[in-house]
Amino acid sequence: MTNPLYDQLFGIHAGKDTPFLYLPDGTTLTHAAFLARASRFANALTHLGLHPGDRVAVQIDKSADALAVYAACAQTGLVFLPLNTAYTPHEVDYFLSNSGAGLLVAAPPKAEALAPIAAKSQARLETLDDAGGGTLAALAATMPDTAATSPRTDSDLAAILYTSGTTGRSKGAMLSQRNLLSNAAALCELWQFTDRDVLLHALPIFHTHGLFVATNITLLAGGGMVFLPKLDIDALIEHMPRSTAMMGVPTFYTRLLDDPRFDRALTQHMRLFVSGSAPLLADTHHQFEERTGHRILERYGMTETNMNTSNPYDGDRRPGTVGRALPGVEVKVCDPSGRELPRGEIGVLEVRGDNVFMGYWQMPEKTAEELRPTRFFITGDLATMGDDGYVTIVGRAKDLIIAGGYNIYPKEIEEALDDLSGVLESAVIGVPHPDLGEAVVALVVPEAGQTLDPNDLSAALVDRLARFKQPRRIEIVENLPRNTMGKVQKAELRKIYADSFKG
Repeated sequence: MTNPLYDQLFGIHAGKDTPFLYLPDGTTLTHAAFLARASRFANALTHLGLHPGDRVAVQIDKSADALAVYAACAQTGLVFLPLNTAYTPHEVDYFLSNSGAGLLVAAPPKAEALAPIAAKSQARLETLDDAGGGTLAALAATMPDTAATSPRTDSDLAAILYTSGTTGRSKGAMLSQRNLLSNAAALCELWQFTDRDVLLHALPIFHTHGLFVATNITLLAGGGMVFLPKLDIDALIEHMPRSTAMMGVPTFYTRLLDDPRFDRALTQHMRLFVSGSAPLLADTHHQFEERTGHRILERYGMTETNMNTSNPYDGDRRPGTVGRALPGVEVKVCDPSGRELPRGEIGVLEVRGDNVFMGYWQMPEKTAEELRPTRFFITGDLATMGDDGYVTIVGRAKDLIIAGGYNIYPKEIEEALDDLSGVLESAVIGVPHPDLGEAVVALVVPEAGQTLDPNDLSAALVDRLARFKQPRRIEIVENLPRNTMGKVQKAELRKIYADSFKG
């Protein structure tokens, strides 16, 4: 019996002295050296009494060792549970108790605060830092650099990723080996990754994008990664000449465009720039192509499904769209009952394929609400699909504004605002209104050095939008609140502006 996830991502590189990780300290870790490190951690996890199927929660900084723990969990059949490094001890308390994790691996400075929480959940606490220190690293250093691989099947649980929980308790999305491998294989082929690629990796690895897209694709292709601890524009520019591809969120690209060093000469060795996790402004697309000659490839995915759609590698990469369904993935735009709508109409996007998760951990009712018996997952994203299969995300279903009985889609208003002179970006929300039920509020960020007047913006929208779509209030703000993956936190904005029309 084999272990598909470990065998196909890690085991295939046994004995290979090819470069895998280019690290911040200037050293390079080969595939073989990385596997030896991962095996030492695998032996350490087994030594701690963990067995296949046990959950391992990790809240540690990005490093080669952090990635090795992921590989070690795959090798030993443990369920990997990465946690955002920004989560508070109170939040970690919920994840530990909900998942029943047998081990929590934390950054040493957080150990004291997390110790009573781990004890409460009867989870063992070990530490690991980004410099090779911590109790788990010390234990791993005493272990052999080869380890037994636990037999698993592609239907076995490989990872649990918790959703953000903006509409209630965070839900643990259960991802099988098949979910992870099928998606990596589809993307590797579609984006034409090979062992000659070097990925510029500045994403966090507690999230689907940085771990299960960027890292898994690189491993499957046998390529290398410039493994940066976080977004650092100087580091991106320094390492870009040795790289062939980069995956990022929109913030990566807007900040690169703000730097005069970022130009056509710097990017001549690159073959692919991918953006996701949040919508990319059409203006950013155009500026990027004008500056570098490259067209950013935008794709669409989520925690429960990994990636669902992508603009093509060869073909028309359309700003404002997220492309077509990936090979092996079905997508359709539906009404609330699940009936597919005619092309061009707005509805909720549903997806089906080997990429779609197994369900929510210990939440069968929520699983039944969002995963149909037909295995179509109700994404909650409002979208349209063209006759050629290109998908455009309009917004989240929960972001739909209903004012005076009219359905209003925030993205349409945001696009109208973003097209106006002096506007960098905008976010549109619905807030309670005594007469209309909800009313439209727009938060607008000006371009650097620009001064905007809300009245002028309102006047400019008169001929662009129907009266019922026009914002009842426009606020000029310095920036928009975002999460770690660059998504605008509209739930937070709705709280801030909830009383806009009271009294």
